[in-house]
Amino acid sequence: MIIGLTGSIASGKSTVSKMLADLGYPIVDADLVARVVVEPGTETLKEIEAIFGNEVILPDGTLNRAKLGEVIFNDPASRQKLNNVIHPAIRKEMLRQRDAFLAQGHKTVILDIPLLFESKLLNFADKILVVSVTEENQLVRLMERNGLSEQEALARIGSQLPMAVKEAGADAVIFNNGTLKETKQQLLHILSAWELDKRKD
Repeated sequence: MIIGLTGSIASGKSTVSKMLADLGYPIVDADLVARVVVEPGTETLKEIEAIFGNEVILPDGTLNRAKLGEVIFNDPASRQKLNNVIHPAIRKEMLRQRDAFLAQGHKTVILDIPLLFESKLLNFADKILVVSVTEENQLVRLMERNGLSEQEALARIGSQLPMAVKEAGADAVIFNNGTLKETKQQLLHILSAWELDKRKD
């Protein structure tokens, strides 16, 4: 079974991902994959250099994220060019890692994808698990975690799909508003229910 794990900014998805890892589930982390595919020597980095020039490459051969960010920040066409290179590379590497875990004999693999819905990758997973919080908790946590003003935090939250949309598209939702213990109890309950479902199939 392939479980797609997602949430919204400051919802606690990383906390649930760590719980799953501690339980022994293999995790394919989209954020880590996004860094791997642009490491020095990769085809993806060569393509980025060919499109944007060597000013987006640091002297040590790594990607100059700050410079690339400046280039694409106010230019939707450049951002689209970058996405056209990076997104297929990320998808390909995620599937490679997923298949490697399955080949090792793992029956369940977790795909940790922050922008699962936004990137339209729902078909990658058999089950969608969404980590959700109330808007009030999300705002407070984001402001505290990132040292943001209320306006800045609201802008970041507003750039993602509303939580309600993700909840509606999920096979199960963990409401991460209480203690870590309560969150873990919800997780274990969902996993055991899905395991039973799987045995029935």
